[in-house]
Amino acid sequence: MIGSRPDWPDSPLDAVDAAFAALTCGPDPMTLDLDTLGPDTGLPDGVMALPALRDWLLRHPRAYTARDAVWRQLIRRARLDGPSWVIAAVAMAMPALRRHAGRLHTGWSGDAVDLDAEILTGFLTALRDRVDLAKPAPYAALCMAAWRAGYQLRQGAGTTVPVQDVDHVTGPRTPHVPYGHPDLLVRRAARLGLLEHTDLDPYIDLRLGRRAIEPIAAGLGITVDALRKRMNGIDVRLADALAKGLLSSVVSPKARAYLQVQSAHRTRTRSGRATSGAGRPSSSASAVA
Repeated sequence: MIGSRPDWPDSPLDAVDAAFAALTCGPDPMTLDLDTLGPDTGLPDGVMALPALRDWLLRHPRAYTARDAVWRQLIRRARLDGPSWVIAAVAMAMPALRRHAGRLHTGWSGDAVDLDAEILTGFLTALRDRVDLAKPAPYAALCMAAWRAGYQLRQGAGTTVPVQDVDHVTGPRTPHVPYGHPDLLVRRAARLGLLEHTDLDPYIDLRLGRRAIEPIAAGLGITVDALRKRMNGIDVRLADALAKGLLSSVVSPKARAYLQVQSAHRTRTRSGRATSGAGRPSSSASAVA
């Protein structure tokens, strides 16, 4: 195992650099085909090894379209194509991560390795789930997440309370709002037919768990755009149901039946078996009043 060598770096950032070198220095280095990243990116043509691509991006700091195109691809690969691409994504951001680490180390009395590890954890969390590829500047979002994680570690240093002293802590212990269970509302919505049961776990993962959309879409066998549209439709239905009190009060049999008809229609439409006018739910708002 590569990380078990006695000369393996202690710093997690140094370890990523070492692993990246192993992935890119062999006869078959990791590359990106820049021609597949879309038109008018400003990137060079053809296939480029990742270290050379990183150098190109550093030499062109204002090539924002190119950077966005490269990082959207890197994030997709990291989410869908395995650990090697996770290492590659971290290494491609290493110049920025090193800058953040250097600034945060100033005045830090703790172990530098701990701070580096927190920076890396913040980056990896954003890489895995947090960054939305539909929004601009994904690279900036990743780097900001890394900085924020390191900064919060510094801010929180020395503020922990030993377990044996917890009874001496003054002030309320009630958790801050929101402390409820929104997943219970979503499950109630599924029972009512506001979303299909096949969408329940994806919706909870995306909206409540803030997981990345790409692996979930791949697991469902649909495109990211199709899943995003499906989730947006659920958002609208849940907002309407909350406004009407359907998720917080007793639902009449008439309203429940109407919602089940809507759900059945969506299922037929999704599977391509919907027919014009057959079983189509009424558009009357009074049906769920």
